[in-house]
Amino acid sequence: MAPAAQKTTAKKTTKATTTVSNRGRRVELQGEVVANKMQKTISVLVYRMIKHDKYGKFIRKSSVIKAHDEKQVSKVGDIVRIYETKPLSKTKRWSLAEVVTTVK
Repeated sequence: MAPAAQKTTAKKTTKATTTVSNRGRRVELQGEVVANKMQKTISVLVYRMIKHDKYGKFIRKSSVIKAHDEKQVSKVGDIVRIYETKPLSKTKRWSLAEVVTTVK
């Protein structure tokens, strides 16, 4: 009989470092501003396409998202790009990235 092989287990410890380049992709959406009456907050109408489970037809669904607008640069009717952030208030989880097109 051969002697029992000794098992050697080495614990590997890794430290997770978070850097700006290591954060992953930022979730961005584009939509139309439908309200800007609040202070530093805008409501953005965003559309998404989903496929019907049974029939396969694509359906357009909409959501109104509240986003943080620090400098209050957007107006009703503007097309804006927003990105996901940490919770800023009870309903705000998005922030304004840029105004794509403006209304005259």
